[in-house]
Amino acid sequence: MAVMTIEKLNEIKNKFAKNIELRKVYHDKANVGKRQVLVCASTGCISNKSMEVLKRFEQQVNQHGLTNKVDVVQTGCHGLCEMGPVVIVYPEGAFYAKVKSEDVDKIVENHLKNGQIVTDKLWWASYQNNQVIPLEETGFYKKQIRIALKNSGLINPENINEYIAVDGYQALYKVLNESPDEVIKTITDSGLRGRGGGGFPTGLKWSLAKKAINKKKYVCCNGDEGDPGAFMDRSILEADPHSIIEAMAIAAYAIGSDEGYIYVRAEYPVAVKRLEIAIDQAKKMGLLGKNIFGKNFNFKLTIRLGSGAFVCGEETALMTSVEGNRGEPRPRPPYPANEGLYKKPTILNNVETYANVPRIILKGSKWFASIGTEKSHGTKVFALGGKIRNTGLIEVPMGITLKEIVYEIGGGVLNDGKFKAAQTGGPSGGCIPSELVDTPIDYDNLLKIGSMMGSGGLIVMDESSCMVDICKFYMEFCADESCGKCVPCRIGNRRLLEKLQDITEGRGKRGDLEYLEELCNHIKSTSLCGLGQTSPNPILSTMRYFKKEYEAHVYDHKCPAGVCQKLLQYTIDPANCKKCSLCARQCPAKAITGTVGQTPFVIDQTKCIKCGACITACKFGAIDRK
Repeated sequence: MAVMTIEKLNEIKNKFAKNIELRKVYHDKANVGKRQVLVCASTGCISNKSMEVLKRFEQQVNQHGLTNKVDVVQTGCHGLCEMGPVVIVYPEGAFYAKVKSEDVDKIVENHLKNGQIVTDKLWWASYQNNQVIPLEETGFYKKQIRIALKNSGLINPENINEYIAVDGYQALYKVLNESPDEVIKTITDSGLRGRGGGGFPTGLKWSLAKKAINKKKYVCCNGDEGDPGAFMDRSILEADPHSIIEAMAIAAYAIGSDEGYIYVRAEYPVAVKRLEIAIDQAKKMGLLGKNIFGKNFNFKLTIRLGSGAFVCGEETALMTSVEGNRGEPRPRPPYPANEGLYKKPTILNNVETYANVPRIILKGSKWFASIGTEKSHGTKVFALGGKIRNTGLIEVPMGITLKEIVYEIGGGVLNDGKFKAAQTGGPSGGCIPSELVDTPIDYDNLLKIGSMMGSGGLIVMDESSCMVDICKFYMEFCADESCGKCVPCRIGNRRLLEKLQDITEGRGKRGDLEYLEELCNHIKSTSLCGLGQTSPNPILSTMRYFKKEYEAHVYDHKCPAGVCQKLLQYTIDPANCKKCSLCARQCPAKAITGTVGQTPFVIDQTKCIKCGACITACKFGAIDRK
C-alpha cells in the first residue's frame, strides 16, 4: 500500500478537476469544453432502468465517434426522484426527465452530435421561454443549500479520483496537522447537531469520548435509516461514500480511535456496493490503514449489515447488533461515549451528520454557523413525499418554513388539493397542521409544536388523508418493530394499535380518547429506548390538532376524510338512479335490490361490505359515499 502525500493528492485533484467544473457550467454553445452526460444511478432511478439508459449512452457515444468529445458519467441522486431516470447534459445544463433507453438515440443524434437540445424530453421547469433555465434558478432548487449533498449528482461515486477532484480527503490531511482538541473545537463551534433525530451536539459527543480513559475506542456510523418514506442516508451513501469514510477518519483522529464500523441495512444493496468499492479504493491509495498521510495515525473501517430492524436505529441496539447479538437497547447510563461497542468508548453519528464534517473542517465553523438559526445551525436533508408535486430529496437551511418547502420547493399539493398536514420525523415524529404552515423548521420549533426533526422524512397530506388512519399505520409499524425487551413498548404499543383499530372500524366508545392520551404518556415516560419513548408522538400530535376528527370517529362513527372503510356508508340517490341494475350486478354481497326500469335501487346497510364496487359500476353519479 502506497503512502499518500499531499503532493500526490493535489496532483490527482488538478488532473480531474477540469471535468468536474464542466458539470457546473451553463453555456449554449456546443463547442465549449467537453460535454458531460450525467446519468442518475441512485436506487430510485435504477428501479426505472437508468442503468440501461447509461449503457445505451455509452454505446451510442462510441458508435457516433464522440468519445473524445463526451463523457458519460454515472452519478448519485439529483433530488427530483419523481422525474427519474434523470439525465443532465452540460455545458448546456439540459435536464432530461423520465428518460428511457429508446430516447437515448435521439438525444445523442440531435444534442450531442448536432447541438440541438431535444426540448420535448426536458423537465418542464428547466425550460422556459425557449431557453434552458439553470437548475439553481428553478423553484425546486432555488432555496436549497447543498452541504451534505454537495457532491450528489455531480461526481461518479465509484471513482475516488472524482471525489479527490472536489477537495476530497483535504479535510483529513488538514486535521492530521492539528491537535485532536482543535478538531473537536471546530466541530463544537460550528454548532453541528446530530441529524439522526434527537439533535445532540456532535462536538460534545466527540469531546466526551475523547475524555474517556481507554486505549481502545470506536467510531460508528448509523446507516440503518428505517423510517417509512426516508431515504436521505441511503442517497448520500450511494452518491458520495468517500465523504463518510473521510469524516469517520476525522472523528477517529479526534477521539483517539483506530477502528470504525459502518452499519447499513442489507436492503440498501447499491449503497453497500459503493461503500465496499470506496473502502477498497481508499485502502489502495493509503487513505485508510496505517500511517495515513505519513502520520502516526491508523484507521480501519468495516461494514456491518443490518437485517432491517427499526430498533437498531437506536444507538445501543445498533452496537449490540454490530457485536453479533440480537439488536436490543441497553439501559443508559453508562452512555456509549464511556461504554459503547464491546464496552469501549464509542461515538455514533448518522450518515448525514458525518457528511457535514469534511465541509466544516475545510470552510470553518463560522461558515457553517452562519447558516440556519441561532440554535440550529447548517442545513437539513429531507425526503419529501406524499401528496406533493415535486417528490424527492432536498437540502434546506434550518429555519426555512414548512410553507416554503411545500409550495415553493415542493410545487404545491398534488392535483391542486388543499394542504392538511405534514408528518415529520416518521413514526417518532408528529403532524404539523395547516394553521402552522409558517413554522420555521428547526429542532426547537418542531419540539414546541409536538413534532420532531427525526432523520428527515417529510410526508405531505391533503384533505383526503385521515389523521386517525395515518396514526394507525405508524402504530402498526412501531408495534411490529418493537424488540420486546421492555413492557411499555412491547405491550403498550400493541394496546394503542388495538384501540386505533377499534376507532377506525366503528367500535369506538366514550373514554377511548382519554385512554389513548393516558397510555401514550405512560409509554413515553417508561420505555427503555427511543422507539417506545417517541412512538406515541403521532397520536399525541394529531389528537392535539385534529381532535374533532377523532371525535367524529368515536362519537359519530364517521370518517370525515372518507378513508376508514368500515365507517363509510354508500347510499343511492333515488332521484338520480336510472333503475338500470348496474350497481346490483357488481355487488359481491348482494346488498343492492330494486326492479329494473321500475323502482330505484336501494343498498341494505346491514349487508354492505363497503367495497365500493357499486360506485365504480354506476355511470350516472347516483351513489354517494360518506
